[in-house]
Amino acid sequence: MGVYLNPGKKGFETILNGTYIDKTGLIDYINETIDTPRKLTCFSRPRRFGKSFAAKMLCAYYDRSCDSRDLFGGLRISREKSFDSNLNRFDVIYLDITWFISRSKSRGTSILKDIQDAVINELRETFPACVSANEVYLPDAMLNVSHKMKRKFFVIIDEWDALFREAKDDKKLQKEYVQLLRGLFKGGTVTDEMIAGAYMTGILPIKKYGTQSALTDFREFTMTRPAKLAEYVGFTEPEVRMLCTKYHMDFENMRTWYDGYSFSRIQHVYSPNSVMNALQDEEFQNYWTESETYESLTDYITQDYDGLKKAIVQMLGGQHIPVDISTFQNDLTSFKSKDDVITLLIHLGYLAYDDAQKEVYIPNLEVADAFRSAVKGSKWTEVNKSLSLSDKLLKATINGDAEMVAEALELAHETCASHLEYNDENSLSCAIQLAYYTARNNYEIFRELPTGKGFADYAFIPRKGVELPAMVIELKYNKSADSAIKQIHDNHYEGKLKGIRGKVLLVGINYDKEAKGEGRKRHTCIIEEI
Repeated sequence: MGVYLNPGKKGFETILNGTYIDKTGLIDYINETIDTPRKLTCFSRPRRFGKSFAAKMLCAYYDRSCDSRDLFGGLRISREKSFDSNLNRFDVIYLDITWFISRSKSRGTSILKDIQDAVINELRETFPACVSANEVYLPDAMLNVSHKMKRKFFVIIDEWDALFREAKDDKKLQKEYVQLLRGLFKGGTVTDEMIAGAYMTGILPIKKYGTQSALTDFREFTMTRPAKLAEYVGFTEPEVRMLCTKYHMDFENMRTWYDGYSFSRIQHVYSPNSVMNALQDEEFQNYWTESETYESLTDYITQDYDGLKKAIVQMLGGQHIPVDISTFQNDLTSFKSKDDVITLLIHLGYLAYDDAQKEVYIPNLEVADAFRSAVKGSKWTEVNKSLSLSDKLLKATINGDAEMVAEALELAHETCASHLEYNDENSLSCAIQLAYYTARNNYEIFRELPTGKGFADYAFIPRKGVELPAMVIELKYNKSADSAIKQIHDNHYEGKLKGIRGKVLLVGINYDKEAKGEGRKRHTCIIEEI
């Protein structure tokens, strides 16, 4: 048992000592690919989404140096037909690229030389008759072992793309790294002889050069297309419900904070790290600040690409926007358009992607809070000012300060209008959600279907345990705030809040397109309590 060659089952044993959500069904899929043309798998997803857990699980299952049958007893894979077929059958090579990056930095050595030397040394110690003293190329060393010993390797590479992230401007090193991977997995009889299967995981999909993948033989599963592995991207809704019951946590709050990623096969996927932290802390909050990519969010969203700021403002305002993900080169530097930046944010987990509609959106309350913090650190003065006023606006609404509400909405509308058509319904809708941005911490916000001549009609329902009034907001155009209140009553919108205990606020806002002259206001407001 070594460090990089056959490291054993200890990593997965440690995971099982905590609260473990059974994701061993992934093994059943990988077993289907062993020694087939589909034997090379790359499964990318954001930080804190369980990538390393999966890698250690696969290591424990395939590693021939240990007996891990009891470890998987009672777990899903033990009930699958494929369980015995590959259990502890292969020599496993396990590489954590982030570890090698740290190691090479501290030693001042080449990372690619470090990786090959470390594994070759262990191969030489284990198979002295197969690996010569002067061997320096890892694929040759592995091929010699396989050829002479008549046994195959299962290769696991965790954080495979860390080098592209850490040395994002070193194109020479990146190409040398890709060449090493091609040496291992380039296909043909050489790979078939020595590799039974491989599993790579990271944040980014495999680097593209033009329209082609650098490693064409890999089958990829990503945040834009997880396909049949969607249930292993994160926690599913039944899994989260079970955890909430076990730990006596409110499921609806958990859903609001951490749900929002949706795929064709699995409609509700949660961030595992955030869910587990909330359970352990017994508190719902933003855990994205612990991610290394969080520090770069401001840099990404403020890139100078035409239409990017407009898209971000629209998403801050609760809208879904179209995106073309096809041009993204799967790195952190080759941006050519706003769509490339937005696609990166999908892979980082800051945006969710609707493949059916080809649209992108902010998935949940946690990520919305991360965007608010990122905007605060940007030079988007008008957007930042609108978001900063959001807390005051909610208090003003609850306190019946109609003048303050009108002024804050005016600012939010101006912010949206600088990127959208001012008199467009989307602009007005964006303005409402931008103005009340932080209200989503305490409210579920529903946009009703348009009725009459009103532009927008919103219902604000207090979240469970929140003792704040429910609210209905109606926005009129070229009429009056009184007519907005009247429409609420006439259409019985407040009836949709039936069952809500406590007071309900009716907020009527009018936008007067033709308002001109000193003292004339384009937005007026009336607040009524029932």
